[in-house]
Amino acid sequence: MKSLPRGLRNNNPGNIRITKDKWKGLREKQTDKEFFQFVGMEWGYRALIRTLQNYRRRHNCVCIADFITRWAPHTENNTGGYVRRVCQDMQVPSVYVPDIEDKDTMCSLAAAISYVENGVPAVMEDIYKGWDLL
Repeated sequence: MKSLPRGLRNNNPGNIRITKDKWKGLREKQTDKEFFQFVGMEWGYRALIRTLQNYRRRHNCVCIADFITRWAPHTENNTGGYVRRVCQDMQVPSVYVPDIEDKDTMCSLAAAISYVENGVPAVMEDIYKGWDLL
């Protein structure tokens, strides 16, 4: 049997790297040296969505391409391919400006990012639970 992707094992579907941030819902013991581990998938999605919202508020990300370029920098990813896949999943152009306060838009963006990061479709119920924790 194939093991779950790292992001799903860590309940961190966006593969958020460890920083000094003290996220709500972190596992008490962090055993992955590179990526945060959350107690439940909804907490990982909460962190993913909150990070994206902060990209607009603090880093002036406007369109999908801006968000993904910051999320998945060229130094670590095929950023162009990442942008294309997210836009394909959301059925929007790369210049689409998401409303960061709209539940459906942000949950759709989180689902698309999770798919690229983990290679499997997201469980929308988990994402909506994460939104409700904001």
